[in-house]
Order: sequence, then C-alpha cells, then structure tokens
Amino acid sequence: MTSSAPPSGPPATPIGFLLNQTSKLVGRAFDQALAEAGGSLPTWLVLLSLMQGGHRAQVELAEAVGVTGPTLTHHLNGLEAQGLIVRKRDPANRRLHQVVLTDEGRATFLRLRKAAAAFDLRLREGISPEEEGVLRAVLGRLRVNARGDEAA
Repeated sequence: MTSSAPPSGPPATPIGFLLNQTSKLVGRAFDQALAEAGGSLPTWLVLLSLMQGGHRAQVELAEAVGVTGPTLTHHLNGLEAQGLIVRKRDPANRRLHQVVLTDEGRATFLRLRKAAAAFDLRLREGISPEEEGVLRAVLGRLRVNARGDEAA
C-alpha cells in the first residue's frame, strides 16, 4: 500500500537551482581553460563559427554566436587587433562586411579547440557512456520544458 502523504524531511533542492549553479560553475571553469590557452569564450565562439561556416557576414555571425550586432562588433574589433580575423566588404553588397579568419586565427582556433576537448574530457571523467546518453536526453528534455514547447 502506498501513502499519499508528503515526504518527510527537508525539501529537495529544485532541479532548476542545481542546474543553474552547475552551469555557472562549468562556465567559469571553461572560461578558465580557454584563458589558460590564450583565449576567451567570445573568441572561441567567433572562431568556431567561422571555422564551421567559412566567410560570414557580420549579421549572420552575430546570430550564430548568439549576440547582438554591437556586442559582436566589439569582439571583432579585438580579434582584428590581434590579427585573428579581417573584415572585408562583401563584393555583392558593399554595405556588408564579411569576416574572414587569418592564418593566426586558424592557429588560435586549433589551440582553443585542444583546450575545449581537454576540458570536455575532464568534465566527463567518471561518467559512463550510458550515463552520458541519459544526461544528454535529460538536458534536452529540460531545454524543451524551459522553452515551453509542446513536442519533445
């Protein structure tokens, strides 16, 4: 026979709170790993997007990275000053700028990718492939629930 009485003892910590705290901790640790490799999260996101998509218009790049145009411009100014990217006028539309990786930008991307891969291995330490699969499924469900989507 099962009881419908509420569980005794202190209430469990809400999953959203635990997830938020874990996200902040993981984010800070990832930022540190990138910094130790000579980069930052914005640098990583821009270089990763450019490596995946080739030359990109600034508008497309801002959307891919998930920032506003002015925020991206700020990051691109820094990356250009470091010699990691160049901005060129789009020949088809002179009002637009294409963002292009330099050789130094590609080298920096490879260095940061190595740091990101090492961080990912560290993060997954002690987690079996089965647990990782469950984690990915649960995180996907949480994303759907947080957005309020109807379909899974």
